[in-house]
Amino acid sequence: MNKEILSSLVGKAVKVNRGGHDSRVGQLLAVEEDYFVLLTKEDGVLYYKGHHVKSLTDNTKKGLNLGLVIPEDFEYINGHCFQDVLHDLKYHWVTVNRGGHEKYQGVLDDINDDYITIVYNEEVIRVAMFHIRNISYDKKLEDPNEKEKEEKDQHNDEDKKEDAGE
Repeated sequence: MNKEILSSLVGKAVKVNRGGHDSRVGQLLAVEEDYFVLLTKEDGVLYYKGHHVKSLTDNTKKGLNLGLVIPEDFEYINGHCFQDVLHDLKYHWVTVNRGGHEKYQGVLDDINDDYITIVYNEEVIRVAMFHIRNISYDKKLEDPNEKEKEEKDQHNDEDKKEDAGE
């Protein structure tokens, strides 16, 4: 994808790829040399290698409704190039190629020019650098509505116990 076109969409809600298991909707946070950063409600922060993206869609009339509230102090890993991000993710739990048949999860253990190494239980998985479409780690937004719902549910449970005479 063209860096100039992507840069014009920073801060907007976009859909990466039109459909299928690899499609995601989120807010475009940043565009760097060979990757871009997307924040999604379900997956958190995703790093996409630009040359693997087939299409990017934004709705110029309505926009895409994400339901995300991003705090001002929200921080995520960023680097000049994709390999910088990988080095910063070393020893983090990551998901590679989220949504695809070639999805890998585990602790990112090693990075070199040809492949990355992920450790999952007793398995050591080597993924060719060329075949990495996207990577994410455990950085997600907390949904304030979800927290309120949990507090209401807990309060309702306490009321039911009181009504039952417990």
